[in-house]
Amino acid sequence: MANPSLLILAGDGIGPEVMAEVKKIISWFDAKRGVTFDVSEGLVGGCSYDAHGTPLTDETMARAQEVDAVLLGAVGGPKYDKLDFSVKPERGLLRLRKEMDLFSNLRPAQCFDALADFSSLKKEVVAGLDIVIVRELTSGVYFGEPRGIFVEGNERVGINTQRYTESEIARVARSAFELARKRNNKVCSMEKANVMESGILWREVVQEIHDKEYPDVELSHMYADAGAMQLCRWPKQFDVIVTDNLFGDLLSDMAAMLTGSLGMLPSASLGLPMANGRPKALYEPVHGSAPDIAGTGKANPIACILSFAMALRYSFGMGDDATRVDKAVEKVLADGVRTADLMGPAGGTPVSTAQMGDAVIAALNASL
Repeated sequence: MANPSLLILAGDGIGPEVMAEVKKIISWFDAKRGVTFDVSEGLVGGCSYDAHGTPLTDETMARAQEVDAVLLGAVGGPKYDKLDFSVKPERGLLRLRKEMDLFSNLRPAQCFDALADFSSLKKEVVAGLDIVIVRELTSGVYFGEPRGIFVEGNERVGINTQRYTESEIARVARSAFELARKRNNKVCSMEKANVMESGILWREVVQEIHDKEYPDVELSHMYADAGAMQLCRWPKQFDVIVTDNLFGDLLSDMAAMLTGSLGMLPSASLGLPMANGRPKALYEPVHGSAPDIAGTGKANPIACILSFAMALRYSFGMGDDATRVDKAVEKVLADGVRTADLMGPAGGTPVSTAQMGDAVIAALNASL
């Protein structure tokens, strides 16, 4: 049997630093668990533009289509702000998502007990929080046509089009229902059916898929603005939230900050099954490239490490090992090990990016 294949695209800013700690864990699996990954590497984002004049080469795109999973660090930075829109670093990431047809974006928001005090909400509201937002990723207002900036009369007008087909809604709904069956069997679908026709269609299709295929899963509907309010009021009422591209972008960032630090949160973007039955997939931390701290050793690698754990679970069928990595991170945090973004009033043991990775490796060793 072929080794599981992984394409690493470290990207820009702190991307290479946090990815270096994931590489330690990949080596640990080879040495301690007898699991060897076929790892290849490539460029994406600003570093790819610097080297090739494009944020993603055709060769790297082709490789992404071939491997079992892609693990990405971060893209972008102020030095690229004045580039033409077509070659900005973020276009590389969007191309990966679009051409791999990664329509289902899983954004967990989990609050580790050791970090409950970091949230802006009361500890009892967020302690133990464990929800997932499933965001439709390849359609909606970010991709709909017509779009652009046009001149009408004596002024400019910016146009973006919110557009969804039944099949696009149905497949992301199925993704959410399948995920819910592996969790607490509860889905809340969020849209704006009160003011948007696309929201009306979204609600109707999600309900139809539920009634025909997933009647065992508890389904509720909520307007997205009310959902934002409820996420701030009592987030633990939710389990799986499914929503469109725009609202998912907003709600997942809101949910991320409930946990206290963007440096803690992973994500998975999943597509249709490949020949091996597993979905095409790209995994990446939620945080950005943070160029202001790049090279300082202050970056928190946990989100990238947990993104690799998601790859173990969803792409490589290694659920027990994914849990092993999750538990190692939980132990490190419970022991008070802290990168700069996690240093609060309660203090802790301050560590660098590399030292945090070493602490996770030590916890993995202790788990054997």
